[in-house]
Amino acid sequence: MGRIIAVANQKGGVGKSTTAINLSACLAEMGQKVLTVDIDPQGNTTSGLGIDKMGVEATLYELLLDECELSDCMIENVIENLSLIPSNVNLSGAEIELIGIENKEFLLKNQIDRVRDQFDFIIMDCPPSLSILTINAMTTAGSILVPIQCEYYALEGLTQLIHTIELVQERLNPELEIEGVVFTMYDARTNLSLQVVENVKNNLQQSIYKTIIPRNVRLAEAPSHGLPINLYDSRSAGAESYRLLAEEVLHREDEEWQ
Repeated sequence: MGRIIAVANQKGGVGKSTTAINLSACLAEMGQKVLTVDIDPQGNTTSGLGIDKMGVEATLYELLLDECELSDCMIENVIENLSLIPSNVNLSGAEIELIGIENKEFLLKNQIDRVRDQFDFIIMDCPPSLSILTINAMTTAGSILVPIQCEYYALEGLTQLIHTIELVQERLNPELEIEGVVFTMYDARTNLSLQVVENVKNNLQQSIYKTIIPRNVRLAEAPSHGLPINLYDSRSAGAESYRLLAEEVLHREDEEWQ
């Protein structure tokens, strides 16, 4: 059974898509079979993996509205070992179109459950809001990975996210847990980054990944080339960091994490 991880934080610009793309690619590089699901109408994960988001005929939107089969919208081996369910701006209409549909919180889960056995990991990139799309991701996932930007307002919104996760656990998915928090955009030259890390560690009763993702020019450039960082610049600090994160995610259940 594949592990299903939702990458979520309702605050935008914290490195969600960057983390979804590069964690997926680094797990695939390690020989894991990965399915990446782009649940964000912005479609950044789709274009970041080199797919023309406006050129794809079938996307997650059509899948959720039952207008296509899963096999129609899954793009296999976008890179070796990594398949993608793409998304584009059409998905933003799903919120309204799903009103009144029975069990709409489980639409994604019903689809993903069919192919779960075919993958080692299913990584979902959530939109930066607590919408029905995010709820669908949370009912499907086994755990949530929360990227937090190393900046002053990092903790804002996090309590809201944790509250939502607790509600989903209570009402829709009792299995759901927080996989862990990963710090992104860390700038070693500033005291602020250091303070944010310490602040979160002191205030958050959650597991925190040892790997911290640095601010890195190559990491910022990679999406415009439609490549994950390990293919765009394999030796960059960004690539090394995401490989370490993938290693941690892979072995998360092997040992005790503090």
